[in-house]
Amino acid sequence: MTTPATSTKPTDPRHPLDLAGIGIGPANLSLAALAHPLPALTTAFYDERPAFHWHPGLLIDGTTLQVPFLADLVTLADPTSPYTFLNYLRHEQRLYPFYFAERFHAPRAEYDAYCRWVSQRLPTCHFRHRATAIRWLPDHAVYALDLTRLTPDGSPHSTHRIHARNLALGIGTAPHVPTPLQPLLGTDDGAPVLHSADYLTHRPRLLAADHITVIGSGQSGAEVFLDLLRHRPHGRERLHWLTRSPAFAPMEYSKLGLEHFTPDYTRYFHALPEPTRDRLLTRQWQLYKAIDHDTLAAIHDELYQRTLSGTWPDARLTPGVTLRAASRTGPTGLELHLSHDEQGHRTRLTTSALVLATGYRERPLDDLLGPLGTALHRDTAGRPVIEADYRLRLDPALTGAIYALNAERHTHGVGAPDLGLVAHRSAVILNSLTQRTAYPLPERTAFTTFGLRADGTREPATVPRQLKRAGNRSF
Repeated sequence: MTTPATSTKPTDPRHPLDLAGIGIGPANLSLAALAHPLPALTTAFYDERPAFHWHPGLLIDGTTLQVPFLADLVTLADPTSPYTFLNYLRHEQRLYPFYFAERFHAPRAEYDAYCRWVSQRLPTCHFRHRATAIRWLPDHAVYALDLTRLTPDGSPHSTHRIHARNLALGIGTAPHVPTPLQPLLGTDDGAPVLHSADYLTHRPRLLAADHITVIGSGQSGAEVFLDLLRHRPHGRERLHWLTRSPAFAPMEYSKLGLEHFTPDYTRYFHALPEPTRDRLLTRQWQLYKAIDHDTLAAIHDELYQRTLSGTWPDARLTPGVTLRAASRTGPTGLELHLSHDEQGHRTRLTTSALVLATGYRERPLDDLLGPLGTALHRDTAGRPVIEADYRLRLDPALTGAIYALNAERHTHGVGAPDLGLVAHRSAVILNSLTQRTAYPLPERTAFTTFGLRADGTREPATVPRQLKRAGNRSF
């Protein structure tokens, strides 16, 4: 099993690691936790941050995960693992308080602390290591990964190279800022403009502003709006919440609807033709881009409480709005150019602060792969082709696998970033990597049968003889 000494120092290409992971978010941390007890597998995982932190700017008091606590790093693949959330609670002597709290959805800050606890107990996780280059060495059939070790303040300290037969890219997503708003970023002077990923860091500046606008109607936008509302004085809230979506819509959270986040649906989706997958994703936005029911209820309750004095709160919630342009108007002002498609109306909104809850985008793999990017097979939209076992499809000359984690929504569906599928994805990768059943996986995970064939293809697996004769009329 890998030890710190063999994974933080240069390795010999004749004796490489079996797997090197780049990035230590929940995806690769799950992979590291499930790989650690496999004695025949040598692994190491690297991240340039000083420690594990999961969306620190959005760890707002009272926010919870949108998945049950069983969707931790390991449980749904191996509930006996020492790295389960319940074992974390036991270690922290908080198992009974959690039991009596009767929480099915853990606080978000607690999930962050749990993941950090796991990362600190895995000798294969190495922080303050920045991956700078990847090369393929055909003579040894291994990848050479150049790393820069960083000091506590983030400065380069030293460089070294490790070798691995296979790679796991868990570089995650980056905050997305719409093009009209990008020129407004990058300054600490004047009216604050920031992505919701940095919300808590800048909340004092926001609350000091005369008027605040939040753009985006996903879960992050709703949580930011609710938190601002709770911290603004009654009658002087001066809040505006805008979204391009047609409504502040609730997340699809019915039990059968949630079966879109099962391995069964992932297999079905992956087997569909590329154009069909793309059409489906645009129609499924309420599965992953909408707002939790409890958050919507809390917003309405807070607004309603503010009407008890006989006046309405100074807060506007406007869906169906497109932001066309934006500019600064003096040291403390911002002007937003807005249009409403249904009304065909355009207007301008002046605000003193702007929070962009405009979501995240997958980080391009080409930036990390460099020249190896030419070996990637791509679909018609230029995206990497990702196999069912999460391997990038590469030119045959590269015999080592490169696994992509949380970069596969276009091939694996809406469940790609979902925490409920993290452990299952890790188990699939480890089974593929070891070429054996390192982790037994369930054959069936949903009551819904997606498609007419169990393998996800479009033709019926078997058709009864009488239906064959009758044709489509029998359906």
